[in-house]
Amino acid sequence: MSTVQKDLLRIRNFIDGQFVEPLGGRYLDNIEPATGKAYSQVADSDSRDVDLAVAAAEKAFVDWSNKPAAERSKILLRIADLIERDLEKFARAESIDTGKPLSLARGLDIPRAVANFRFFATAILHTESGSAHYRRRCVQLHAAATARHSGLISPWNLPLYLLSWKIAPAIAVGNTAIAKPSELTPMTAYLLCEICAEARLPNGVLNVVHGTGPNVGAAITAHPKIGTISFTGGTVTGRKVAEASAPLFKKVSLELGGKNPNIVSLTPTLTPPSPAAFARHSRIRVRFGLCGSRVFVERSAYKDFVDRFIDKASKLKLGDPLDEKTDQGAIASKTQLDKIKFYVDLAQKEGGKIALGGSAPKSINDRCQSGYFFQPTVITDLPVSCRVNREEIFGPVITITPFDHEEEVIGYANDTEYGLASSVWTQNLNRAHRVAEKISTGTVWVNCWLVRDLRVPFGGMKASGVGREGGEEALRFFTEPKNICISK
Repeated sequence: MSTVQKDLLRIRNFIDGQFVEPLGGRYLDNIEPATGKAYSQVADSDSRDVDLAVAAAEKAFVDWSNKPAAERSKILLRIADLIERDLEKFARAESIDTGKPLSLARGLDIPRAVANFRFFATAILHTESGSAHYRRRCVQLHAAATARHSGLISPWNLPLYLLSWKIAPAIAVGNTAIAKPSELTPMTAYLLCEICAEARLPNGVLNVVHGTGPNVGAAITAHPKIGTISFTGGTVTGRKVAEASAPLFKKVSLELGGKNPNIVSLTPTLTPPSPAAFARHSRIRVRFGLCGSRVFVERSAYKDFVDRFIDKASKLKLGDPLDEKTDQGAIASKTQLDKIKFYVDLAQKEGGKIALGGSAPKSINDRCQSGYFFQPTVITDLPVSCRVNREEIFGPVITITPFDHEEEVIGYANDTEYGLASSVWTQNLNRAHRVAEKISTGTVWVNCWLVRDLRVPFGGMKASGVGREGGEEALRFFTEPKNICISK
């Protein structure tokens, strides 16, 4: 908790269409990761603020849920247009707040948020309800009732991208929402609220309560009037969300951690894929749960692959996120930076070799002297079953391990509690099908990465989550199927 500083922007809660102070009057410093200094403050709310948000959502629900889909669609499309209009403003805010390169926020995060609103704005115009006649005496109508009030909790790594992926389907189908962005990266959620007011989204349809997980997230999860919980974040916190929701019989969607494998498999006619394809992903590995943090390479190509990978990764520019030439920016928080350092030190204790990086850089520039930076890091020679190869690090760290045959590498890929995503690189179609079927992950990319059509279901297996998001899965999650049987 921090004292209110009048010279810093204060990010307040957005409840019933208005920006309001937290009832406790407390604020947290919002640190710019690139400088290590507070550049704004964010509301440190509690359960009383959540109660106010739920009351506003409840008041707005009847009118919003009864509004024709076409009208709801128009409002969501206006929101998308206004975000797109202010794309540069949003991208700069996202870069400053998270430490990610400005070019990445501009090219990926903000455009995806626009796409999320547009996709669900139009999807609700094309859903259908079924009907069936039963023995000529009854007509059975299959309808989808809105789930009323949805609790939406999103993480620090993709603040607007993931928050909009929850908000858009929830309000599109007629729900009202109580959202909690990460207290580490709240700025674009604040800007989104301004956009929603400008787009004339009715008061109370979207309510944003800022604060910590124990104070706000837990209150949302436990609130008896919030019937659905969509959570993206760490597996430890996800387990707590599930435990709190179960006694209240809430619908819960959990998108959690990952320790994603990349398998590079050769045939006599296949040259290995360019390590540059993997090295480029290092620029977003620092904050993307879908990045492949473990690379398994067929032994015949292992040495050449490692050498070329290190050559490509060493050329990535680590720098000020606001520099257009930066490939990898800052780590989002000091806590996350310390976690990365811990695992790199652990890797050496577990027998690994730091082939590239492994430490914080000596200097970035004068502005970033106190920022949270870590070099792109490549680790080799680690045992497959060691902690560094099994536990989520969530940073610019990758391990590369050789394998000899197909069944062996499938075992390596599955040797972790996580099952979010994976990728297979091979020109042998039969092998691609076999391996993809046997890897226990919710998504398998073959000879590609991060190809994500908004219509397809997304989610993880094992400790990577419960349920699916995206497309019809999201629309189903935020509605309740209902059978209405009418006598003739």
